[in-house]
Amino acid sequence: MKSTYFPHKENKLNRQWHLIDAKGQVLGRLATRVATLLRGKGKPTFTPYLDEGDFVVIINAAAVKLTGKKLEQKVAYSHSLYPGGLKLIPYSRLMVENPERAVEKAVSCMLSKSKLRATMLTRLKIYRDAVHPHAAQQPQAYSLS
Repeated sequence: MKSTYFPHKENKLNRQWHLIDAKGQVLGRLATRVATLLRGKGKPTFTPYLDEGDFVVIINAAAVKLTGKKLEQKVAYSHSLYPGGLKLIPYSRLMVENPERAVEKAVSCMLSKSKLRATMLTRLKIYRDAVHPHAAQQPQAYSLS
């Protein structure tokens, strides 16, 4: 009888680089696909307690879409943990000033709330336009449709 294969942390991982063009994509749907790649759920050796995901480069983050009235109604919250330290930034302003932060926040919330989230987010590279410094890694274009 065969025994079940359990991957270990010491195994050499073959991480791929994916290039995603966010132009015209809906923010939530983009975030779920990126979170799946970062987590490594599409790989046959997926294990929930190990970090086996790939690198993801997102370009054209400024051209991401928000559906419905989210651009006017949605608010990004952050708190400094001091009294009166709540900061509220509407997405209409966030998408103009820092669209990379909006995409990163959406992907972060789609990842598992564990200690692995910070290391998964280090493999996420987001850029406002189509210019990125990762051409040497030869990222493969990833189709979201």
